[in-house]
Amino acid sequence: MRIRTSRTSRQWAEVDGVGEDGEAGGIGAQEAARHLSQAVRSANLVILSGLGTSLCVRRGGDRLAPTMWQLLERVRAEFVRLDAADPLPGGRDRWSAFTASANVDEEEGNLEHILSRAKLSTELVPERVRVLQERLLAVAEEVILDAVDFLAADVSLGTHANFLRRIARRPSRKARVRIFTTNYDRCFEVAAGREGFIVVDGFAFGSEPRFNPDQFNYDVVRRDTEERTDYVENLFHLLKLHGSIDWELDEASGRVVKREGTRKPLLVYPRSTKYEMAFSQPYVDIMAAFQASLRVPATTLVVIGFGFNDKHIAEPVMAAVRSNLSFNLVVVDPVIEARCADGPLFSPYLESFAKLVDDGDGRLALVEGTFEDIVPLIPDIVSQTEVERHYDRMRNITTNAQDRR
Repeated sequence: MRIRTSRTSRQWAEVDGVGEDGEAGGIGAQEAARHLSQAVRSANLVILSGLGTSLCVRRGGDRLAPTMWQLLERVRAEFVRLDAADPLPGGRDRWSAFTASANVDEEEGNLEHILSRAKLSTELVPERVRVLQERLLAVAEEVILDAVDFLAADVSLGTHANFLRRIARRPSRKARVRIFTTNYDRCFEVAAGREGFIVVDGFAFGSEPRFNPDQFNYDVVRRDTEERTDYVENLFHLLKLHGSIDWELDEASGRVVKREGTRKPLLVYPRSTKYEMAFSQPYVDIMAAFQASLRVPATTLVVIGFGFNDKHIAEPVMAAVRSNLSFNLVVVDPVIEARCADGPLFSPYLESFAKLVDDGDGRLALVEGTFEDIVPLIPDIVSQTEVERHYDRMRNITTNAQDRR
């Protein structure tokens, strides 16, 4: 793991032997400790999570969350399976028909580009072609849904749980942590449930939770018999920028509801049209909250596993860097150096951040590492609470009982 800041002489410094006090190791270790300590102690802590935070989820050594390339391969494989079971008239195969209607090469490797062109083509082609293209799009989107619905009871979320313990247990005088994620999966929600954290995700409590953005203005307090109140521990806000596999649009009421196991999830699928789609409900409320969070003074944004390919998300971050002088930014990405230079992974935003760092902007830190790498380095500034100790004891009882069976 390496880090680049204004103090590393325009070089990538190895993060080796870092301790929470920042005294061990060289300049890289000290800079990592300094920026991460500043992040968890900031008045306002915001997290932006991308695909990289889900790639660590494994079962038996096998990674469960798919990459974009793997999603593309699964879509193609499903088309091949359907061709064998129900051939199209004229001997055409589905993938050729799909890419031809979208006017892209059959060997195109960018799933976002293919789906975007395919969606656009449904509005331009004749009725006969449009019907087929819509069916193929529905198949592709069904594959994406099944691929990201990978959590089960036996799947460990230790890295997510450790992350929440380190960033979400803040003193009550500080603002609650806000985690914004582009992921459709439920890793953070499930990890929070297993660890006894309370998640404020914008859905009102009830037998069928409905989305209400006012929920993000509420908090949870504890009242004792003497009518004194205090804020409950272990609570964070979770805002899903591109929807979730358990969200659904209720056609009767026009409201967004949470329904586990729905086959009609409200998602912004990986298409280049995400910019336009992200400004319909409920995304407009969540995007507004994201932009507002970055404008608050004394805010630190920690970006993990997000490649800055979505312009509607990257632009507010760049605007905060430009205009909010008390805004701090830590970007964690395993290939961040490649994203800062010309090549297939290049990001103009990360190149700009790197130039600011090299010009002496001390508010920014670029870290080359994974979600798994960075979590152990985040200082745990709050000791374990009695509630957390209780959950640990109960978990041990359950584990021991299962081992005896």
